[in-house]
Amino acid sequence: MRYSLRQLEVFLAVAHFENITRAAESLAMSQSAASSSLKELEQQFDIQLFDRVGKRLQLNEQGSLFRPKVEALLAQANELEEAFQQHTAIGHLKVGATLTIGNYLAVEIMARYMAKQPGAKVELEVANTEAIARKVANFELDIGLIEGELQHPDLEVVPWWEDDLVVFCAPGHPLAGKAKLSDDDLVAADWIVRESGSGTRQGFDRAMHGLLPDLQLKLELQHTEAIKRAVEAELGVGCLSTIALKDAFKRGSLIPLPAPHRDWHRQFYIILQRQKYRSAGIEQWLSLCWDSAK
Repeated sequence: MRYSLRQLEVFLAVAHFENITRAAESLAMSQSAASSSLKELEQQFDIQLFDRVGKRLQLNEQGSLFRPKVEALLAQANELEEAFQQHTAIGHLKVGATLTIGNYLAVEIMARYMAKQPGAKVELEVANTEAIARKVANFELDIGLIEGELQHPDLEVVPWWEDDLVVFCAPGHPLAGKAKLSDDDLVAADWIVRESGSGTRQGFDRAMHGLLPDLQLKLELQHTEAIKRAVEAELGVGCLSTIALKDAFKRGSLIPLPAPHRDWHRQFYIILQRQKYRSAGIEQWLSLCWDSAK
């Protein structure tokens, strides 16, 4: 074999960081060793994998072609190593989830995954839809669980969980006594909403089609709990997933505001890099996701 796994690790690290020094640090190597490793790989096959742009090493067309193949090969190699060490084919998994899913669904799936596979490790990263999609596409996460609709040439987007958004307010809010909100009510309200780029905001904007230019968006917050606290303080009305509001509605600290003439239904999705190797761990996680959605 004319290449080593270490050379392939260096190639992927440089593709990620676009910098030899940072790539070497991530692999606990010296800069010179990493540079030599990459140079030897290119020389052995008479190929150039990067374009040198100043201090940056930018993956070129040839390098982009090989990157998913190298990702898959190293994923299989890591899986084999873990199987030797732990006598199991289920190993380390990096999962990304948007806020509602991360807080209310993914942790339960993670607990079931680890119960089935003692010794397996799961890293859960919580961010908005745009951030999770970018990291899955760039091979930084194995799986993404997102709330927003998405189209990306490198991602497989699979419908997963049915959900609904709901408008809500504090019991003392002037709208609390209304059996049904009109468009005039929606326009007159002060809104506390998620930030742009989040799946919840995307669903809210779609539901409010035709009214968006007239809405009073008082606050844009990145966390569902912050929105709930602000609404409880009667700073305005909010719109979040029913999953995130179930306990608050049960306690009576927040109350739903029906607006049935607007479409609040939405879909959660599983996203995967089309060219990423599907390890046993990924397949196990997907199986648990489908079980949870039944």
